Amino acid sequence: MANPWAGEVTLTVDGRPHACKLTLGALAELEAQLGEGSMVDLVARFEQGAFSSRDVLALLVAGLRGGGWRGTADDLLTADIVGGPVGAAKVAAELLARAFALPG
Repeated sequence: MANPWAGEVTLTVDGRPHACKLTLGALAELEAQLGEGSMVDLVARFEQGAFSSRDVLALLVAGLRGGGWRGTADDLLTADIVGGPVGAAKVAAELLARAFALPG
């Protein structure tokens, strides 16, 4: 379902796969929400393993919105995400990686 060449990653929420993508608008919203000086700071936290669950949730919401989803962070609080917290963190990290690099 997801197209890695377009920066997409699949996130399965409540049994339904969703294509996630960090568009420019989604990235701007993410920066505002997390209060980061730059996306480099957020990427560095993921590379160092120093990210928070708030970072993961914000990235997933931004990615889902970039893929056309109209939900909110509150919708994900009780959702079943395939892979649980670890799976969610992997998708969040993959979103960041695909937003700033070509696959392969």
